Amino acid sequence: MAFHPNYPENGRLFVDYTNQQGDTEIAQYTVSSDPNQADPNSGELLLTIDQPYRNHNGGQLVFGPDGYLYIGMGDGGSANDPENRAQNLGALLGKILRLDVDNAAPYGVPADNPFVGNDQARPEIWSYGWRNPWRISFDRATGDMYVGDVGQNQYEEIDFEAAGAPGGQNYGWRLMEGLHCFNPSSCDPAALGLVLPVAEYDHGQGCSVTGGYAYRGQQFPNLDGIYFYGDYCTGLIWGLRREADGSWSQAQLLSSDRRISSFGEDETGEVYLVDQSGAILSIGGE
Repeated sequence: MAFHPNYPENGRLFVDYTNQQGDTEIAQYTVSSDPNQADPNSGELLLTIDQPYRNHNGGQLVFGPDGYLYIGMGDGGSANDPENRAQNLGALLGKILRLDVDNAAPYGVPADNPFVGNDQARPEIWSYGWRNPWRISFDRATGDMYVGDVGQNQYEEIDFEAAGAPGGQNYGWRLMEGLHCFNPSSCDPAALGLVLPVAEYDHGQGCSVTGGYAYRGQQFPNLDGIYFYGDYCTGLIWGLRREADGSWSQAQLLSSDRRISSFGEDETGEVYLVDQSGAILSIGGE
């Protein structure tokens, strides 16, 4: 679920769910007279995306600093992306989409989306080469985008897209898994124009990455700018920081017994961990 940037004025919110046929639907609702409940009769379907398998539905919705709605879509499921959907610009699976939900119904396509005017590509696509982007966030201080992309056999990855990037980037799947060639088993990432992850970990440390947020809260100034992410299976939590020279440093910060299904951020920039059990825990400390 994502609240419209002007939610206090317009009461609009957006949801991504799997319908009873197993397909992804993106819909809009408005708040009811009860400020803590949406009006169930206000639903408006924006987009339906067929899902060929039961897994890798993605599901992230987030408004970017540009006011557009970004949608994370998995590659459609099964193993190894058998139909190579993540690399197919004619399909919405394995992509991050970017929609204008304010100036057209049910939605519009921003004129500066990278594949507008390309007859071989869907204009909604912002970037491609994703396996299952499980949590996308924007750094509220810089506008940079972070993505946790779930791996296949061996590697989980964190990807970074600097604010102001023009879109159209290829993040590698199924050509690569993390920093490693996957299908085919040998490749030249530079020649292919792939954007490599800024961090990875192998399945000796976990099995499924959950992307988080860059900390911009006030409670723990020493954590400013650290991007928190975790692993669903082991409960490990890492911190990732971009240094002044553009390099990246990371460290394992916490070992928890939590099934980390998501992270959250409040109005002041404090970061929270979401346990699949329903518990919400604050992130912070010396």
